[in-house]
Amino acid sequence: MQNIRNIAIIAHVDHGKTTLVDKIIHASKIFRENQQFDDLILDNNDLERERGITILSKNVSVRYKDHKINIIDTPGHADFGGEVERVLKMADGVILLVDAFEGPMPQTRFVLGKALALGLTPIVVVNKVDKENCRPDEVQESVFELMFNLDATEEQLEFQTLYGSAKNNWMGPDWKTQTDSILPLLDAILEYIPAPKIDEGTLQMQITSLDYSNFVGRIAIGRVKRGTIKEGAQLTLCKADGVFKKVKVKELHVFEGLGKNKVSEVVAGDICAVTGIDDFEIGDTLADLENPEALPRIAIDEPTMNMLFTINNSPFFGKEGKFVTSRHLRDRLMKEMEKNLALRVESTDSEDKFLVYGRGILHLSVLIETMRREGYELQVGQPQVIFKEIDGVKHEPIEVLVVDVPETTAGKVIELATQRKGELLVMEPKGDLQHLEFRIPSRGLIGLRNNVLTATQGEAIMNHRFSAYEPFKGNIPERNNGSLISMEAGPCTAYAIDKLQDRGTFFIEPGDELYTGQVIGENSRDNDIVVNVQKGKKLTNMRASGSDDNTRIAPPKKFSLEEAMEYIQKDEYLEITPKSIRMRKIYLDENERARMAKKES
Repeated sequence: MQNIRNIAIIAHVDHGKTTLVDKIIHASKIFRENQQFDDLILDNNDLERERGITILSKNVSVRYKDHKINIIDTPGHADFGGEVERVLKMADGVILLVDAFEGPMPQTRFVLGKALALGLTPIVVVNKVDKENCRPDEVQESVFELMFNLDATEEQLEFQTLYGSAKNNWMGPDWKTQTDSILPLLDAILEYIPAPKIDEGTLQMQITSLDYSNFVGRIAIGRVKRGTIKEGAQLTLCKADGVFKKVKVKELHVFEGLGKNKVSEVVAGDICAVTGIDDFEIGDTLADLENPEALPRIAIDEPTMNMLFTINNSPFFGKEGKFVTSRHLRDRLMKEMEKNLALRVESTDSEDKFLVYGRGILHLSVLIETMRREGYELQVGQPQVIFKEIDGVKHEPIEVLVVDVPETTAGKVIELATQRKGELLVMEPKGDLQHLEFRIPSRGLIGLRNNVLTATQGEAIMNHRFSAYEPFKGNIPERNNGSLISMEAGPCTAYAIDKLQDRGTFFIEPGDELYTGQVIGENSRDNDIVVNVQKGKKLTNMRASGSDDNTRIAPPKKFSLEEAMEYIQKDEYLEITPKSIRMRKIYLDENERARMAKKES
């Protein structure tokens, strides 16, 4: 039996998790001396590299002092909590990485709570101690308090702490004395993280994630809990509804470095990938053929938000996308559900509309952005929060919102959050920033980020995580500006936009192709108005110095995908194609809009 350690690395977004994994990989000499590689080796998906966040959990392994260390890199966002919950099942210990200035953040709490509940042994790494105004000792104390509040056991509270800078490639027991390498961290893993606990008995392996290959199809990944799994063996697959199915293992691979090695058998305690089993779901157990025993399934937190996904039926339908029909959309959403555990898709009474449930705006926007890059065209409605009926009372999801802002603008943030039924719980100085904590309904968070960033000149740092369902808090004021809607189809002119600038802010530039019913700007008042931005200047042969002013147009307001999802109203859709994001009214015709508004009222 080889010496194995299974660890997951958990941290808040941007605390340096993926960078740390890079340095461990380099320290263990996986690459040849002359081999070229980029930073953020594990963030191999374009979206992850652009946003600088980890979305999918990944496995690598390194060899150090005759031990094999399996490392699982996990996402930091609570929106991807479904990813975290399943991969923690494969680990025996966690490395909790915290920033030496920011300390433990709300999302850290979410993942750490899951890890402690599973009884995993933590090692705390205080990273970025080379930053200005960092406070490593205070941060270490706050991690202890956090673990205590999360009901950690006495053994878990006696955690080992290391300090260092992953970027500068060093770790050590004291932050004031810089060491020359990251090896003290690897020594600590071997010393403090327990070897896998192996139960006696027949084979059990729970499938905790999956991979896909065009050559062999779906690949099941999991940790062998007990027994030995062998190539070519006949096994039983224990499924969700109590069904047992006979399957045969074609090939076995273990993780070695950044790739996989083919092996003939895998013993308990190691993480492996199994090919040849098709009809499995995450959470299923591979067990012995004669006496199958299923492991308890992975429990995943419920989604808190849903959105309507529908085909693109705007006048620009099919111009930019490759996959545009309802069949394409349905197949793609069903495929996503196989590997994205926290996602749910429901059909509606219409063939081309689907309700997609997710953990939050970011969770849903990553799915939409991925589909868009694959060539899909679709439309989505305004995100809706999921309400529950508990003991006859309407309940809604409540989140903990944490905002760090400069002191001068803290008052504006408090005012914005309390208008949306937020309760201020904590207000304390943190370096030269004010640290604010609120309890706020999930509904109140939709569109709040835009307003907070505007009020603080972009200096606020906002994070939130789901806390619990609580009784309904009452109505929350929505966006109080109406929309500017295009009256006609065709390219807009600079002359027309210039003349309408006192009406509000535009989202378009001269020359953009528009269609009737497209939302092209924000009205300065609270009602929607239809404007003609296609009309050109009357051409005469008279010239007068006073009447011939040049057009001066303010730059258009541009939205990211998440901002646009938060911005649209109930009667609007977001049209998403591989090249564009447009806002539109659900009913493009003005008379039809008026008729529908009457019907609803």
